Amino acid sequence: MQIIPVASGKGGVGKSLLSANLSIALGQSGKKVVMADLDLGASNLHLVIGQHTNPAASLGAWLTDHGNFEDIIAPTEYENVSFIAGDSQIPGLTALKPSQKTRLIHSFQNIDADYLVLDLGAGTHQIILDLFLLSPQGIVITAPTVTATLNGYLFLKNSVFRLMYTTYKKNTPGYDQLEKLRKDSTSLQRLYIPKLIEALKKVDPENTELFMSRMKAFRPRLIMNMIDDPKDADKAQRIRRSCSQYLGLEIEHLGIMYRDTLQDKALSSQLPIIVYKPQAVLSQAIYRIAEKILTSETRTFDQAYKPNEESSDSFQIAEEEANDDYDYKLSGIDDLVGSGTLTVGELAEMIKTQQYEITQLKKENLLLKSKIIQAASQGFKI
Repeated sequence: MQIIPVASGKGGVGKSLLSANLSIALGQSGKKVVMADLDLGASNLHLVIGQHTNPAASLGAWLTDHGNFEDIIAPTEYENVSFIAGDSQIPGLTALKPSQKTRLIHSFQNIDADYLVLDLGAGTHQIILDLFLLSPQGIVITAPTVTATLNGYLFLKNSVFRLMYTTYKKNTPGYDQLEKLRKDSTSLQRLYIPKLIEALKKVDPENTELFMSRMKAFRPRLIMNMIDDPKDADKAQRIRRSCSQYLGLEIEHLGIMYRDTLQDKALSSQLPIIVYKPQAVLSQAIYRIAEKILTSETRTFDQAYKPNEESSDSFQIAEEEANDDYDYKLSGIDDLVGSGTLTVGELAEMIKTQQYEITQLKKENLLLKSKIIQAASQGFKI
């Protein structure tokens, strides 16, 4: 079974959208799939697939009542896809006791399926990082905005530190060294992982060798969602460079997904976008991502990563896909104009409206900026 944790540094970037549609796409290919909503306290995965949840058959109920785990794996109307609901019966993932976390992870690892898709909550709580590290092939989904890309990188940074802490056990020289650094958070934040590894080698070579082996196997997969232009795909390169330079971590690019208003219509209909409109640009992007996963090798942290020398750069491929999808989107507009569904005048009016909205947003941003500058000059804390 390949475990596919889906995470992000911040909310609202499309984790549930991807988790649901990817699960269904994998199921359509004939694979047995289980998807689990692990955003406890803010569960919404069932809304994307139109699944009516049973409060008695949910993760929250199972963790509280100690029932049979198989009883909360519910069938869906989608081929080969089962669903584990999350709910608000417990305060959230951060409230899980160590024994509950161990029990949950053990249950996940013993599920009978080809793929287990975990829709994780946003943020970097320890339980989220631990669930993300159930596989070296977890997916981090982000968006082109500055905050989203920064949070995507910070999530990966926290994942590397969590992997490091779980490698150096308590009372080992390496763990003691990390504890000293942890008390000096400023130095720890500034320290490059490659330099930290060199320091740990001197005090604990055996565990450092194990950590380096796990880092070679650790290949998170990035998805850039909500792009509007092919140039937005370039933002993924910033995350890649930062991970390589500061973390000593190599990531892979799984693909891009354009912003699509059809997703809102699909959600209001409680249908996954690949079911609502399979030929949509967004749907085709998800199918493309699913195909990459289907052809990928399942790895564990106990296996050293062996890159395929003949394989193409995944980031270059993603940039090409961004251009292809953009051309496809434009061709759709041409079809609407050519068929008479959308007149040239209506198209021009639509563009004018969008330009007006952009201008208004720019004015609001300038006004907000001037207020911030004025407040700062008066000595207020922002």
